[in-house]
Amino acid sequence: MKILLWALVAAALIQLVPFGHDHTNPPVAGEPAWDSARTQDLMRKACFDCHSNQSVWPWYSNVAPVSWLIQRDVNGGRRHLNFTEWATGKPQRHAKDIVSVVNSGDMPPWFYLPMHPGARLTDDEKQALVKGAEATFGPQSPPEKH
Repeated sequence: MKILLWALVAAALIQLVPFGHDHTNPPVAGEPAWDSARTQDLMRKACFDCHSNQSVWPWYSNVAPVSWLIQRDVNGGRRHLNFTEWATGKPQRHAKDIVSVVNSGDMPPWFYLPMHPGARLTDDEKQALVKGAEATFGPQSPPEKH
């Protein structure tokens, strides 16, 4: 019983840690010149929660320690590739890796999909996204060899 009480106290106290609670999205500076509305829709569906300044913050993103993990993932995603900061001139070198990470199944990450089933792409959608990424961003990086 004491262990349960201490666990509840600890769970309550970690809610006071501020990291992961500021869910304001930075302003949108501009998106790439998408090759089609279909490519843009697929990118929004599967990528924008972490790779844009238009993240949707679900209710559980306010509950620590999950909020810490989500904030870390969004910060990292935006740092690597941010589709809504295209007009800022910040280098977006990871745009050349889209085909590789989508085809390998690395993106969207497996742990994201259970709570965001709308981001799960069908095989046809993956192929359309790959073609759209190649048309929008040019030649893509070769797949990594494992």
